[in-house]
Amino acid sequence: METRTGVCNLCEATCGLLLTIEPTADGERVSGVRGNPDDPLSRGHICPKGVAIGDVHADPDRLRRPVRRVGDTWVELGWDEALDLVADRLAATVNEHGEDALAIYLGNPNVHSLGSMTHGVALAQSFRTRNKFSATSVDQLPHQLVGYLLYGHQLLLPVPDIDRTSYFLVLGANPMASNGSLMTVPDFPGRLRELHARGGRMVVLDPRRTETAKVADEHHFVRPGTDAWVLLALLQVLFAEGLTRPPAYADGLDDVERLVADVTPELAEQASGVPAGEIRRIARELAAADGAAAYGRIGVSTQEFGTVCQWAVQMINLVTGNLDREGGVLLTEPAIDAIGRGLIGRGHLDRYRSRVRQAPEFGGELPVSVLREEIETPGEGQVRALLTVAGNPVLSTPDGAALDRAIQGLDFYVAVDIYVNETTQHADVILPPTTLLERDHYDLVFHLLAVRNTARFTPAVLAKGRDQRHDWEIFRDLYLRVTRRRRRKPPLKRRLVAEARMRMSPTFLIGMLLRTGRSQTTLTELRRHPEGVDLGPLRAGQLPGRLRTRTGRIDALPAIVAEDVARLRERALPRDGELLLIGRRHQRDCNSWMHNTDRLTRGKARHQLLMHPADLASRGLSDSAVVTVRSRVGEVRVEVRATDDVMPGVVSLPHGYGHGRAGARLGVAAGVAGVSINDLTDPERLDVSGNAALSGVPVTVS
Repeated sequence: METRTGVCNLCEATCGLLLTIEPTADGERVSGVRGNPDDPLSRGHICPKGVAIGDVHADPDRLRRPVRRVGDTWVELGWDEALDLVADRLAATVNEHGEDALAIYLGNPNVHSLGSMTHGVALAQSFRTRNKFSATSVDQLPHQLVGYLLYGHQLLLPVPDIDRTSYFLVLGANPMASNGSLMTVPDFPGRLRELHARGGRMVVLDPRRTETAKVADEHHFVRPGTDAWVLLALLQVLFAEGLTRPPAYADGLDDVERLVADVTPELAEQASGVPAGEIRRIARELAAADGAAAYGRIGVSTQEFGTVCQWAVQMINLVTGNLDREGGVLLTEPAIDAIGRGLIGRGHLDRYRSRVRQAPEFGGELPVSVLREEIETPGEGQVRALLTVAGNPVLSTPDGAALDRAIQGLDFYVAVDIYVNETTQHADVILPPTTLLERDHYDLVFHLLAVRNTARFTPAVLAKGRDQRHDWEIFRDLYLRVTRRRRRKPPLKRRLVAEARMRMSPTFLIGMLLRTGRSQTTLTELRRHPEGVDLGPLRAGQLPGRLRTRTGRIDALPAIVAEDVARLRERALPRDGELLLIGRRHQRDCNSWMHNTDRLTRGKARHQLLMHPADLASRGLSDSAVVTVRSRVGEVRVEVRATDDVMPGVVSLPHGYGHGRAGARLGVAAGVAGVSINDLTDPERLDVSGNAALSGVPVTVS
């Protein structure tokens, strides 16, 4: 038995771990997991998902060899046979039907895998199809669009300086459950206690009394989909009362002031339900605080005006003088600056549009809400083959039931995944990579978004099996095989450079990037300190120097935002008696997976529809009854639970459930199978960025 240093990369918190390893007859197993107190970022914190990380490695449901679907059964293949089969079919598709006949979907876990970041993205980019999709457009696209518009790069996103702020305004986020998102903040409970100890306050606006709202200094219910009205009213008060102190490098603030001049707190109250007096008080407290940070996350991104919301959050931080200010919101300085080094593109908007709906791309991806229609609509460019990597879009994207049916009509579907899930059950071939503990890890993205500057390289904790492949090896071999079979090949020089890079391991590439970076942190040093190296707190005074805009300044009111505020004004306010559906996340869930893990699913069932007692009574419904929830696109039957943790007029289903679909192999217990919220969400409801409007969906309950 020995202790090894590891990392949990199941969520964005990336907590450091100490794992107890025991020998077994066929290798090794994880017999104990605890937080690493020496990790400079996570400081010993661990959540239930981290405790269960060894269960993924030992999971009997996990695929360890390639499989091919033959009728209703799965047949194991050798790696060469499987890779040749996949390469033959993918190359034949693009050779016969054109580049756009292949669609690619990258799921959330890709950004948590070093091999996916270094090699998976490169494989996806090697295909010239316009039909590229990812979890970004059901999660965070408004953030990235606003980062691109204001700061010149889609991931140049200021992070709340939570360790020094005195006033933390949280909208549509639940960091007590998530440990932060687009704000890597492990041990949020500990950091909140420290905020309170220094006299700080946290104010939460959310349609549900979340785990975060319950420990906040104050919580205000806000009607789903109306956060933009509240945020614009906060700006109106700041301008009207002369409470602004913007930086000199921001242009167009007079236009912002005119835009919000008539969006009074009274109008916002009518739309949102948040009292006008509370809006005024919060605006004044933000302006008066010695370091304040406004932070909005998935609840304000996944709605029809997500871009307006995220723009307004940035404007509040900017006009109160809290952008690039200690205790406000700051930019990180990672050891590998993926933005400065050009490893992640700036982003671009509307270079092309989807074939059927004419939805604009962002950053080389189309909104995943259009995937189904691109599969089902005949004509030139129709999607005929699909590659998914670590994704389950049948559960995680709008109108999943319709997508489920569409995927079954494809000519060919290959998945790179460790599970047969609700989506991959339809694959012709599944190529399973190693799991989290069997591969080296370095976070290329989450160091960009962390509340403290650190660097950490984690060597593989467990050895991979003799007949297993790392994800980067799968991507490498697919790239080489498909390239040889393609009729139209890249120019020879470009192809040779790409092939050489694809043959380099992720660890080698990380070593090169560290060695040639400015931080003077090397891979050798990180190997000596697997707990991580502390590079210090976030630093003020980086703007305007770090801006990537063409002018080197901030254009405070991009045209796309002004136009969408006009669309907001035209939108009818919610009707009395209307029910609006929102999602929710649990600390013991990992999106659409890990529901087959006994350690995480013990105890009370968490799959129910939450509904206010008054709404139940008005419909003649009782607590614990099985109800039918209907939206424009579908219906589900689920148990209902009465609670005043949701505001009247709001119902909530958890994200990532719905494991009852026939054919999915995972051994999910009936009590936690639940239903999919995305059998109700509507692919026609999009934010201007293309992000799915999963929150605030009108439904009926009977």
